[in-house]
Amino acid sequence: MDPAFRQGAREGLRTVLPFSVGTLPWAIVTGLAMRSTGLSELESMGMSVLVFAATAQLGALPLIASGAPLWLIFLTGLVLNLRFLIFSASIAPAFHDRPWAQRLASSYLLTDSAFTLLSPRLLTTPDPQWRWGYYLAPVLYGWLLWQAGVLIGVFGAEILPRNWSLEFMATIALMVMLVPMARTRPMLLAALAGGLTAVLLRDLPLRLGLFAGIAAGIATGFAAEHWQTRGEHK
Repeated sequence: MDPAFRQGAREGLRTVLPFSVGTLPWAIVTGLAMRSTGLSELESMGMSVLVFAATAQLGALPLIASGAPLWLIFLTGLVLNLRFLIFSASIAPAFHDRPWAQRLASSYLLTDSAFTLLSPRLLTTPDPQWRWGYYLAPVLYGWLLWQAGVLIGVFGAEILPRNWSLEFMATIALMVMLVPMARTRPMLLAALAGGLTAVLLRDLPLRLGLFAGIAAGIATGFAAEHWQTRGEHK
């Protein structure tokens, strides 16, 4: 194994490890939520492996539980994952020398935390082997940790009280994800606007309040960041 790859892998893991504390409980709750929807153990694990996008999974589960049409479930997952198009395009230059299969695997393993924590050095380090190790080791670790947590949740679902609802578990999972991310004013305002809109419009058919909440959150976040940037430049 190339020494630069090993060094990059070690540094990538050191970068990500302190921020992976919340991954396991979040994954466990996601596994519990999938089982509460009525998915079997095999279906739950299959969804976790194939989708590997917690926000999309949690957004789709209430729709699955309510019997929503397939196109709406698919559209929900697509909308919730649109940010990964931007993430992938941003770090694509770091993978220009990788074979097609490795680039495909890199896109599948990409997560919000990996993009946030790894992209600065990925885009500024010239050694391709170091870059590959720096990215691959932590995202593989994150994937394994996530699947282990989901596995625990899926097979631990039988011991939960039957009156625990999907909405309760999904809310916990989303809070685990969102609270650490809301560190800046634009992020906080986006979360508040999106959550408030979704709650106020929760009675719309086909869970359309979810889409309204997403739109409100995105618009508020962009507007807040725009005004914050303008204020800093004055």
